Amino acid sequence: MQQASSLRTRLEYRLAQQLFHTSWLPHSPRTQKLTMRLFQRCAEAGHPAALSLYGHMLFHRSRAPQDKARGARYVLQAAHGGDSDAQYQAGQIHEYGCALYPPRHDHAVTWYARAGEAGNALAASRLERAYRLGELSLNVDQGKAAYWASLVQARKEVVQQRDQLDKMEAEKRH
Repeated sequence: MQQASSLRTRLEYRLAQQLFHTSWLPHSPRTQKLTMRLFQRCAEAGHPAALSLYGHMLFHRSRAPQDKARGARYVLQAAHGGDSDAQYQAGQIHEYGCALYPPRHDHAVTWYARAGEAGNALAASRLERAYRLGELSLNVDQGKAAYWASLVQARKEVVQQRDQLDKMEAEKRH
């Protein structure tokens, strides 16, 4: 198995990203197949972002239970590696369950909390709602709901500041 940090894996992941996000390239079945094959190779090599993205695609887009299970395993591997998007996805996998992972609210809360603390606004928002409404087997706790709401607000402010800086940089260039 290739090392996740190998140059080849990083280049293949970069190419797969370009193919996946390029709007000018026709998304033919051949291009889609190549893109998915590249993401798969990178995930199998242990590339953290590929584990998260490819796992997410398999879990949500596959019809076959074995593909969904493989996608869940990739997502959880990326989550354990510290990827906050994968941690949020791991929370969803444990909240709703699948063939391989039955619903476990305690695990879902743990993954959402890890992702929320790492800056994932979706995870923080989910926990805010869960504490406010008593979902995910949690007791209603307005203090904890307010804490998670404050993280969501802080994340929004960071994104707004970054957008303003990007806008100012773009204006400087023109």
